[in-house]
Amino acid sequence: MNGGAALADPCVQPHLPRDRRNGDMTTTALDDVSTDDDHASGAGSIGSGRGLALLLVITSALGLLAAWVITLDKFELLKDPNYKPACSLNPIISCGSVMQSKQAEVFGFPNPMAGLVGFGVVMAVGMALLAGARFRRWYWIGLNIGTGLAAVFCMWLMTQSLYSINALCLWCTLTWCVTILMFWYTTAHNLKHGIIPVPAGLRAAVVEFHWVVPVVWYGVIAMLILTKWWSYWSTLI
Repeated sequence: MNGGAALADPCVQPHLPRDRRNGDMTTTALDDVSTDDDHASGAGSIGSGRGLALLLVITSALGLLAAWVITLDKFELLKDPNYKPACSLNPIISCGSVMQSKQAEVFGFPNPMAGLVGFGVVMAVGMALLAGARFRRWYWIGLNIGTGLAAVFCMWLMTQSLYSINALCLWCTLTWCVTILMFWYTTAHNLKHGIIPVPAGLRAAVVEFHWVVPVVWYGVIAMLILTKWWSYWSTLI
């Protein structure tokens, strides 16, 4: 059979990735759509799949929104100490109480200002990845460290909200959630591509069950919030 006949034969299936032959076009944060030629031309640089790039863009956009709203409310509180933010709904969900606490200015200026810078950086990285950018190993490690420190800071702020300030800010809670996703999926990407060296078994487990860590993490936070103020939540049932 000559080459033309082979192309005309409907029984001959073109060589496509397995997921495309089966019609599975879903995208996850760990998708990698690069080819061997891409890796060769990258000269040591590493890209990402569309899933991670979109996740970084969406989570950073939500983080920027939260930081912007908190910053505006903080300015209003500075002008008028009696100002009540729209997200101050009850004695527990009280953004004003959180914004007026000393923990809201850890570095000598309002925390959300740091968020405006940090989330802006992640947004730029996500957009660059969507455009096909590739980064060196040190850059990915730097992004991992940055998002990791942000996640640690968010968890510290969470404990302060629950056990010192005794109030929750909904916009702050949103920043916790998006920072967790940024950190974990950046870590998972680095584990998958060998940027962070781990045994093959652990790497495979991370790729297969990447959703487990954020689900458990969110579950722990939810349980802490429920148990802390259960006496109040139970009155709403």
